[in-house]
Order: sequence, then structure tokens, then C-alpha cells
Amino acid sequence: MSTIPHGLNKSSNPPIIPKSFDGNQPGVITLHPFSSNNISTKSAQPEEDASVEERLTRLRKHYENHGMRRFCEGVMLCHENSHPHVLLLQIANSFHKLPGGWLKPEEDEIEGFQRVLDELFEPDSSAGSNSTKWEIGEACGAWWRVNFETQLYPYLPTHVTRPKECKKMYLIPLPQKDKVIAVPKNLKFLAVPLYELYENASAFGPQLAALPHYLARYRFQYVDDNGNVLAVTPGPNPEPDARTKLNDPRFIEKAAATNGDANGHSGDMNQVDGGDVEMPEST
Repeated sequence: MSTIPHGLNKSSNPPIIPKSFDGNQPGVITLHPFSSNNISTKSAQPEEDASVEERLTRLRKHYENHGMRRFCEGVMLCHENSHPHVLLLQIANSFHKLPGGWLKPEEDEIEGFQRVLDELFEPDSSAGSNSTKWEIGEACGAWWRVNFETQLYPYLPTHVTRPKECKKMYLIPLPQKDKVIAVPKNLKFLAVPLYELYENASAFGPQLAALPHYLARYRFQYVDDNGNVLAVTPGPNPEPDARTKLNDPRFIEKAAATNGDANGHSGDMNQVDGGDVEMPEST
């Protein structure tokens, strides 16, 4: 097997291709370069809680009035050098998190998550006026808060019958059609490779360090800005050509000219109106 798509392998010693090895797996996820996304900045969004104690106090009040709190996070993926990168928000050069937030008690799960993403990323100039909905992919993981404390678990202990919060993670396909990702000026938008997250709970926490495990069940194909397949996860039978099979024009057109200098590239960090968009150095 090889990660080089069928038709692009120019080796004088081509690999032996075994039978397909992708039974009962989810469909292929197409990853695009970071530069395929429309990135800009917006006014700062201060944290709702000034401390961990305030956050837990608000959680307690929510639980007393509405029961378990629902929290949604988006796993946004791109690629650099044909390796998956997860887009994270960084606060104060130390804390990393997935984009997301909690749902209102009366909200539908998906519609509420779309609202959360709009409030976080919608540009100031179009706040509340963009009718295009975020495309939400399948749920890929869940963590549980069993008490009014910071510890979360990827399972429910047997003695816990009333969890206080459930945090679910969903795949968010990128680029999103007709969507501009406006990053608040007080946050950094980082593309972090899976090899940096793997077993690195000391830097990113146990939830983010577990993402490589959650994503291991998926197969990826890596395309350029024009939709040409650059590499694939070995497993399926080879395709007869090297083009992506997606019909959505957003996957085969070049990124909009509004990208400008707001897009990150390997080894560089560009600053736009006070907000940082960064791609880590490749190794």
C-alpha cells in the first residue's frame, strides 16, 4: 500500500497493492489546506467567566434550574504536508480549546451549535445577517462532567446517575461554503498537527490529547486548493484517477481573494488586526 494516489506514483519500484482493507469504516474525509479557508478577524470576545470558580458556580445554577448542561465543540481539520491538523483557539498563550460553547436549555442540539459557531466566528459586519448555516458533521466523541469540578471523563462511572454536563465533539467540514471565519482579536487560531497532540496531555489537556485516537477510525484524502488529490490513507482499492470525487464547487475552486495575508503557512505567523493565525513549523 502507498499514500500516493493511483496514477501519481512515479517510483521505479511501485508498492504491492493488497486487497481493500476498509471494511465497515466511515466514509473518506477530504482535508484541504489551511489556505482554502476564508480567515479574517473581528472584535475581541472576552471570556464569560473570569475564573474557574465562576464557571463552576454558573454550571451549578444551570443544573439546579435546567438539569445537565449540553456543551458542543467543533473538530475542524485541515492539512499541511498531507498530515491532519486540528484548528484550535489559544487564549493568553497558554490555554487551548476547540471552538464551541454551551447550548441554551430550549435549543435544538444542531441549531444551537450553529448559533454558537455564528456568535464565535461571524464577522462584525454581518452579525445576525448571514443566512448560511454551518454544516455540522457526525459526533466523534463525548466527555462527561460528573460533579461540579474541572475533571471530565470519556465515560460515565457506574456510580454516577446524574451527570452535570456532557461535552460532545462534532466534525466540522472545511472549507464551509459562503462562510468567513472571523477570529476574535483576543484569540489565536492555531493549526496543530496530530503528532503534537498525541500523548501530550501536559501541554493540551487529556481531551485534546485524545483527538488522534478519535480520528484514527477515519480515512483521509488530502487535496490542494484546486481539488487535486495529493495523498490518501491506505486501505481502499485505488481510484482510476487522482481527482477528488466531491461535486461541491467549494472543493475544486481556489480560495477566495479575501484570504489575502490572513491565511497561515507552515513556519509563519501572520497577524491581522490584532488576531493571530498560525501554522506550526513542519518537521
